Amino acid sequence: MGTKFVALATAILASLTLCTAQAAEPKHGGILKIYHRETPPSLSIHEEATFSVNIPAMGLFNNLVIYDQHKPQNSMSTIVPELATSWAWSPDNLKLTFKLREGVKWHDGQPFTAKDVKCTFDLIQGKGQDKFRKNPRKDLFNNISEVSTNGDFEVTLQLKRPQPSLLAMIASGYTPMYSCHVPTAQMRTHPIGTGPFKFVEFKQNESITLTKNPDYWKKGLPYLDGIEYSIIRNRATAVLAFVAGNVDMTFPTEMTAALIKDIKSQDATAVCEIAPINVNTNLIINRENPPFNNLELRKAMALALDRKSFIDIIFQGQGDQGGTLLPPPEGVWGMPPDMLKTISGYGDVNKDRQQARAIMTKLGYSADKPLKIKVSTRNIATYRDPAVVLIDQLKSIYIDAELEPVESSTWFAKVARNDYSVGLNLTGNGIDDPDQAFYENYACGSERNYTHYCNKELEALFDNQSVETDVEKRKKMVWEIDKKLQEDVARPILMHARSGMCWKPYVKNMTIMRNSAYNGYRYEDIWLDK
Repeated sequence: MGTKFVALATAILASLTLCTAQAAEPKHGGILKIYHRETPPSLSIHEEATFSVNIPAMGLFNNLVIYDQHKPQNSMSTIVPELATSWAWSPDNLKLTFKLREGVKWHDGQPFTAKDVKCTFDLIQGKGQDKFRKNPRKDLFNNISEVSTNGDFEVTLQLKRPQPSLLAMIASGYTPMYSCHVPTAQMRTHPIGTGPFKFVEFKQNESITLTKNPDYWKKGLPYLDGIEYSIIRNRATAVLAFVAGNVDMTFPTEMTAALIKDIKSQDATAVCEIAPINVNTNLIINRENPPFNNLELRKAMALALDRKSFIDIIFQGQGDQGGTLLPPPEGVWGMPPDMLKTISGYGDVNKDRQQARAIMTKLGYSADKPLKIKVSTRNIATYRDPAVVLIDQLKSIYIDAELEPVESSTWFAKVARNDYSVGLNLTGNGIDDPDQAFYENYACGSERNYTHYCNKELEALFDNQSVETDVEKRKKMVWEIDKKLQEDVARPILMHARSGMCWKPYVKNMTIMRNSAYNGYRYEDIWLDK
């Protein structure tokens, strides 16, 4: 009897193991349905400064190299080939050469060659005949002096000085390859890429539709037949759509701890994850617009900030205080907590506000005679909510502020042309590296330097840290730069968010990046187990 029982149990176990193995096999087919938080300004990744574009558009394109889509922590060691099959630095670290993949076609059937790589970098640097309407990352690639091709399948980037971070910036979701033969204007509304999905339709305020690329160079991929993004601007409505099964996945980074708790109470099977996303909430002040051209006034505003309250109110404690760079442990380059505490505005809130009120009194303001301002911000919840908290905190130092919501599609263009006085902004970094954070947001003349902060001496230190290959030495240089940026009230950092997303359990092979909200949306090997 015992022998029969063992044999039966073994057979059952083998059957279950086979079923499990079969269930784990990726399935082809199905449409992944995701809600989108807004109508993106366009689908041209190179021309935009929000992952509202990256998320639906990243699957349309490929990079030369990319961060491994299933390694949550982006680093140099997780960079893998994509349109390039290999890369190599010259002995002097001034040339980076890529061998390119052969047989790759654009969605319209044209072949991908080295000319397209050169065209892409010429566009970014403003050297091409065609031009971008907006070029937010131009400053990231200023160190490239020349792009040369050697036949159809080799390209070399010549640098002015060594820059170890260049490969990381090329691996970012912000750096897809564009084609020579498709005008930039078309890329905004009907993009042509080499990626796993092809563009189908973009309906303003309704939806974005992608379909499987049957000629994708990665044989057997993608698994999905397509992706549909339904635009749902109200987060409460979006949560209801997810719980009801109308969408398979929430918009990445949009779910707070409170929203996730609400989802889990209604759908216990939902898979949800909260992670740091390398996006900071910051105060931008137009230093060229009186009275904000007064440094003392700007310092008073920075001293009024209660960063812990922002984190507790907006994210129920799921956030971090920090400077420009993502704080440790997930962030490689963020200032250590002990150093952060030495910066004015990161200590005792009551004492800081007392000092701020003294400054405001000296400038002629009081409870009876407050400074009246508008706080402009992008009209989506992740911006509006902290802006409301900011307005409340500014009251403590005699500033009476009114919220000015700005249409999301025009927000970045508005602040880039200096058309604001005080704003609440979110700044994301496509990679966890100081070069992007410093050059893009604080370099003199950069399109994304919204406060027009300019310190030539500090900018020289940007170059010094960029060249340094010793990580520990570079960290100390970076910390000192970051400390100076905070002391100069260049762009006061309110908090670093930890945000989440949820998906149905039948959505398989999903990985959430832990130190960038811009790099994990290729979705070529996601599949539906239903």
